[in-house]
Amino acid sequence: MKRAAAALLATMVLSAGAGAGAWLLVRGHGPQHPEISVYSHGHLVRVGPYLYCNVLNLNECQTPQTQGELPVSRRYPVQLSVPKAIARAPWRLLRVYEDPTNTTATLFRPDTRLAVTIPTVDPQRGRLSGIVVQLLTLVVDPAGELREAPHAEWSVRLVF
Repeated sequence: MKRAAAALLATMVLSAGAGAGAWLLVRGHGPQHPEISVYSHGHLVRVGPYLYCNVLNLNECQTPQTQGELPVSRRYPVQLSVPKAIARAPWRLLRVYEDPTNTTATLFRPDTRLAVTIPTVDPQRGRLSGIVVQLLTLVVDPAGELREAPHAEWSVRLVF
């Protein structure tokens, strides 16, 4: 009985030490950026931003240039999931096809969508080669026109 109690105590001490060590490793590591998730037929990829700018100063950016890669087939769609940190703002989904001139964009209003199912093949545009999620802000361009510009962007390449 004493051995079992000693083993239990040792396990608890090791667990507490591991938890404290993990906390020490992650504390003080600046803000974490949101990640998107993409899934298709047993493959899941979580991706951090390719570009992440200060919404008030688009010249102040972090550019980790992270790009996910997801294996796909024509039989199964891609399921995109965005966290609330993205969904609570206006966001745009770009679908990039083999012929980049066939790129399509869908704008989602704040708090309306957390997930989207995307076919990997479009009858008119062909195979989907990538998806891009953008957080948008309004800017005034050099000509004085008001337009949308992404201040954050996530990118996933699809591999058939």
